[in-house]
Amino acid sequence: MNSLGKLVPGRNAKINLVLDLALLVLAVVLAQPNGFDVQALTGMPWILVAAVWAWLLSTSALRHYNPFAHDRALLDDAAMTAVSGGAVATAVAVMKMLALGGGASLDVVKMVSFLLPATVVLRVAAFRNLAHREAPLDEVLVIGAGPMGRATIDFLRAKRSVRVVGQMSFPDERLPAGQGQYLGASKELDAILKSVPVSEVYVAGNMMRQGEAMQAVIRTCERLGVPFALPSNSFRFDRARPVDEHISKDGYTHYLSYDAKPAQRALKRLFDIVSSGVALWMLLPLLAAVAVAIKLTSKGPIFFKQQRVGLNGRPFHMLKFRSMVVNAEELKAKLAAQNEMTGPVFKMKNDPRITGIGKFIRKFSIDELPQLINVLRGDMSVVGPRPPVPSEVVKYEAWQRRRLSVRPGLTCIWQVSGRNQISFEQWMYLDMQYIDHWSFAGDLQLIFRTFPVVLTGRGAS
Repeated sequence: MNSLGKLVPGRNAKINLVLDLALLVLAVVLAQPNGFDVQALTGMPWILVAAVWAWLLSTSALRHYNPFAHDRALLDDAAMTAVSGGAVATAVAVMKMLALGGGASLDVVKMVSFLLPATVVLRVAAFRNLAHREAPLDEVLVIGAGPMGRATIDFLRAKRSVRVVGQMSFPDERLPAGQGQYLGASKELDAILKSVPVSEVYVAGNMMRQGEAMQAVIRTCERLGVPFALPSNSFRFDRARPVDEHISKDGYTHYLSYDAKPAQRALKRLFDIVSSGVALWMLLPLLAAVAVAIKLTSKGPIFFKQQRVGLNGRPFHMLKFRSMVVNAEELKAKLAAQNEMTGPVFKMKNDPRITGIGKFIRKFSIDELPQLINVLRGDMSVVGPRPPVPSEVVKYEAWQRRRLSVRPGLTCIWQVSGRNQISFEQWMYLDMQYIDHWSFAGDLQLIFRTFPVVLTGRGAS
């Protein structure tokens, strides 16, 4: 029961899983050559076991039922459900090919044709909204302890999709006694944003009285690449309403440190889901071979799970094939003097911690392939700045933290520009160049430029 809670946290998520599995069984039933034949299921138990396990494993890897997968758009949910349906189809097809489970006459196309629309409609029509109610979508910080600040917090808490992580005050304000979540004065914003993951900062101040302090907040947010919102006007209205309420539903105008390009970013996320799902399916034999090689040649787990810093400073666990000895992190401190990179990152050409098979898979970036699961989950993108470890982020200068304003990726300009052959400072400037001039067409160009770099192992260590 404890493991089920990790797979599907929340009552609504558990109901969603049970109904999806019921639809899966119904899809297998309907895929019989004679149509609806429940008795036929008794002759193919292993087909059902394979289908259920494929669904559970794929949805677990994608965190499909996790309400804390906060930035998943409607199209993402539909596409990721399709990926799980594809995993089920593959598992059933393999069982048929091996003549296991007694399902030789089962029509896989017919099964998928029912399963995908049914599970997508169920997810989008019902459980998607219920999941959003179980967990906040974004963490926001409110600066301002006056009437506007208090009204803003009340409004945001009523939305349920937002969690207020804290409140800060301007120089001329005092918080009421017993006020919780107080993080300090606005002049401390730089330090707070470096330690607290925040999706957006609401600047709830009065421009006439607090203009200078508000301007300082804006500069800090721009320098760190954190989205922020400013009051749409300086006046209060009793009866007047804006002609177009869609312009500012919450009374704030929202700003980003980069060009939003919403249509292109939606296309980018759809591309991430489809490409990573297809790649994982096509590379399955290679992934299995590498996993076996790692297990046979060195002690320890197959995968290496490491905490990295993602979008807006949120931590996540990045997956890699293990290419080093088990105690690699402990040995890193002893090798610090031999670091061949400038800045807070550690790179060493002949790193003694790397295993025999590890040297090969690192040279051709095969160790990075499990991160396709991170891409499917939404932790990462195919293209974007590489995700740093927390110890590196602590040492970042303010302007370097702006690389956390976009989703990290598998490849970026750094990967096609020499990787470990360029300095840390150049690396950071390349990431800023990517953020400031981003386009979906540019992502496709970087992907095509990455292939020859990976195949030749240029710049890798």
